[in-house]
Amino acid sequence: MKNKKKIGLGVMSLLVIMFAVIACNKENSAPVGSSNQAVDHPGIFKSTGNGAPNGPHYDLNIIGVPHGKTADMSGNNGHRIFVNLSGNTKIYLKQGDFQVLDANGTDANGASFQLPNPDSANSGTTTYSVYARALGTPGGNAVIHLCALDASGNPFCSGDSVLAVRTHGHQTFDNVTKQLLYIFVDLNGDGTLDRVPLFDPLFQDYFWSYDNNGLKVLQLRFYQNPTTVQ
Repeated sequence: MKNKKKIGLGVMSLLVIMFAVIACNKENSAPVGSSNQAVDHPGIFKSTGNGAPNGPHYDLNIIGVPHGKTADMSGNNGHRIFVNLSGNTKIYLKQGDFQVLDANGTDANGASFQLPNPDSANSGTTTYSVYARALGTPGGNAVIHLCALDASGNPFCSGDSVLAVRTHGHQTFDNVTKQLLYIFVDLNGDGTLDRVPLFDPLFQDYFWSYDNNGLKVLQLRFYQNPTTVQ
């Protein structure tokens, strides 16, 4: 897959590190920054010191575990989903209010998460935005694609993706709306990637394909502010 969006942390000065340590003591989470072609709309929400907007949001933690879970976690809306610490997990996406439908992604059925339709008109501007940061033990990473099936059951995965990397130190949020809510795929073979929003009727059975390489926690936040993708 092309165009991975990397989530990580650059080198900071000693003074910035001191402030980051103080901030971590106040809040046990922080942002992940990198460049993105998703554009936040200014003046709607002010950004916090951790890279995420201010305001109400829905939290979802995707937790990597070394061994599969055996408990039935369907209908278990605990704001977390368990995935394989190593290998691929499918998180199936259903339309509706934010809710975890099946928290166990380590079994054969995968996990299931419910979220609203972000762009029903395919205008390129969403009704809500997704922010992410990598947490847990430094060193792990994961690649996440939005995928779906066509009418014949053939899978299509976006040519754009999220690369979440847990670096050392203070972690900041990054806007990953474009990567997690749209599929970019060449539909007619002309060499140009077409934009297909999540839950567009062109495809069916949408899911996040989560390829994990030791990432313990990916924290997602969903804010009711728009993002325009380019």
